Amino acid sequence: MLSEEEKEELKAELVQLEDEITTLRQVLSAKERHLVEIKQKLGMNLMNELKQNFSKSWHDMQTSTAYKKTHETLSHAGQKATAAFSNVGTAISKKFGDMSYSIRHSISMPAMRNSPTFKSFEERVETTVTSLKTKVGGANHGGGSFEEVLSSTAHASAQSSGGGPRRAEEEEELQC
Repeated sequence: MLSEEEKEELKAELVQLEDEITTLRQVLSAKERHLVEIKQKLGMNLMNELKQNFSKSWHDMQTSTAYKKTHETLSHAGQKATAAFSNVGTAISKKFGDMSYSIRHSISMPAMRNSPTFKSFEERVETTVTSLKTKVGGANHGGGSFEEVLSSTAHASAQSSGGGPRRAEEEEELQC
């Protein structure tokens, strides 16, 4: 238990602390107003402060250990992915390079004409040609199959490189 004298001292101290807190609040409020005035004179506003805070936070994050480790890991993964895509691109280029023979070569090379890649390509071209013929004006234009067109093109190419005159029969054969 406290004596009357101790109670009076504590009450006096309590009043003094409350007065000091009130004074400090007033001083703090005055300083905050002064701060706003200075910022206005300098052209600083809330948006600029947010930008500065964001920039500082971004910088702090980039310099953190976790960010550096994550960045390093993702960079390494990106390099691996780039290498993988490069390998796929090289494989595709090689595949197309293998198919890059001219029509004349592919006709004279039965092995290539019987390859699955060529057959798949041939089927797609036939489907596309048939579809176009149907859309353009009917299904029967007498153009023949892809093989017939390919053969007649190769025959025409051989004739034109031979330099000899063409016969009327050959002309009819080349017409689709």
